[in-house]
Amino acid sequence: MPRSAGACRRADSCRRLGDRAVSRLPLKPVPGRRLDSEDAEIALEEVQRLLHRQQVIRELVHKQEEGEERGSLVESVLQRTQDAQLQNLLQGLHPADIAFILEALPREERQHVWNLVKAENDGQVLLEVGDRVRGSLIDVMDRDDLLAAAETLDADELADLAPDLPTDVVEEVQQGLTEQERARLSAAMSHPEGSVGAIMDFDMVRVRHDVTLEVVLRYLRRLPELPDHTDQIFVVDRNERLQGALRLTRLLVSDPTTRVAEVMDSDMLTLHPHDEADDAARAFERYDLVSAPVIDTQGRLIGRVTVNEVLDVIREASEEQALSKAGLQEEDLFAPVRQSVRNRAPWLLVNLCTAGIASFVASRFEDTVSHIVILAFLMSIVAGIGGNSGNQTMTMVIRALATNRINPNNVKRLIRRELSVTLLTGFVGALIAAGFAYMISGSLSLGVVMMSAMICNMFVGAVMGMAVPLLRDRFDRDPAIGSSVLLTFATDSLGFFIFLGLATIFLL
Repeated sequence: MPRSAGACRRADSCRRLGDRAVSRLPLKPVPGRRLDSEDAEIALEEVQRLLHRQQVIRELVHKQEEGEERGSLVESVLQRTQDAQLQNLLQGLHPADIAFILEALPREERQHVWNLVKAENDGQVLLEVGDRVRGSLIDVMDRDDLLAAAETLDADELADLAPDLPTDVVEEVQQGLTEQERARLSAAMSHPEGSVGAIMDFDMVRVRHDVTLEVVLRYLRRLPELPDHTDQIFVVDRNERLQGALRLTRLLVSDPTTRVAEVMDSDMLTLHPHDEADDAARAFERYDLVSAPVIDTQGRLIGRVTVNEVLDVIREASEEQALSKAGLQEEDLFAPVRQSVRNRAPWLLVNLCTAGIASFVASRFEDTVSHIVILAFLMSIVAGIGGNSGNQTMTMVIRALATNRINPNNVKRLIRRELSVTLLTGFVGALIAAGFAYMISGSLSLGVVMMSAMICNMFVGAVMGMAVPLLRDRFDRDPAIGSSVLLTFATDSLGFFIFLGLATIFLL
């Protein structure tokens, strides 16, 4: 069989395999069923298989013995077939799932898949992806594509995307908005990132307090649909000042002749545009809210915050905290090597310096270690246990700071409690370590030194675990940034110094 025929037959087999793989996916929304994270992971696997299959087919076609023109034609046909399968797969996915797939692909494959996403979904996908990945996608889009994507977004969504778009694109999109939409966009963009004003939604339902529930129901039936996450209707007066909220559950079960003022809730949580988004997220969690009104200084209703935006705030805060503990910023998983080096190198260099200092401290006790060689094996235990103990304390403190559970009235009590817990657990752990040191060395004095050093270093870890985040928070800095590096420096350096210093004094 000629090689070219084998290549074509294998390509045809690949197409059939791709068709069967795609047919296993829920490409179209199924009534009563929502796509979940497992579906997104399955879709990612299928996308990766199709992309790999494209690469295999391309290599096979390039190796065939026919003319260049014929080979290019075959490759073009197969490429279009595979792209059609990819488009069919992507068409049935939620924008959030498409964003998940894009973030998991290397840049070249990501851009290829991005070009296959339907234009009407571009705006929503750009909102869902992380900042770094969003930048890489926008870089490969031309001006017309960016305009088309931006024009599909609401004012509050456009405000989220505007910082990443070219200025001329934002200005042109603004010209196509209504006066009310331009005002909303300007208001949203005027609020700093991380504030309630930056995440509030302008799409909401308002009614007057002096109308009946029957009038409200007739008004709602004239709407094409209710805004997402509508659990309550906001009640305002003629000057748009917030009077209360009418819950949909109460609206549906109350007598239609009842006036709104009689069944509305006038005691409710309100937010201001300059409030911290993290504070709003904590309020949503504490009171199990779905939405909350945002009012200005005159009490006028200007927007609302919904639970979907709050979930994004919580997720971003969690990701930032996890990265900050290692001294990192958000990074594209497949970012260029140079960019990743710039992100990771600074704190690694700091860590290198702190490790060098710890090694220098240990080197000052060279004579002690040369006389009692077993100290070289035990000193890492002292440093490691102190670091782990301090990390536990630091994690508790950072979490408490993130949830606003630490204030001037309870900080002293918290410090006393953490030190007490550390000393008690340190005493128990130190007894075990002392027994281990005695068992392998036969020296009771070494066991006592080991026990004393462990208790002291765990105490150091607890102090550093509280001091670093509390001081950084006191000076309005992220308490998590570089905290683990500083903690390791303290427990290693002082752990070596304490252990070897005690050994020098009592064992030589």
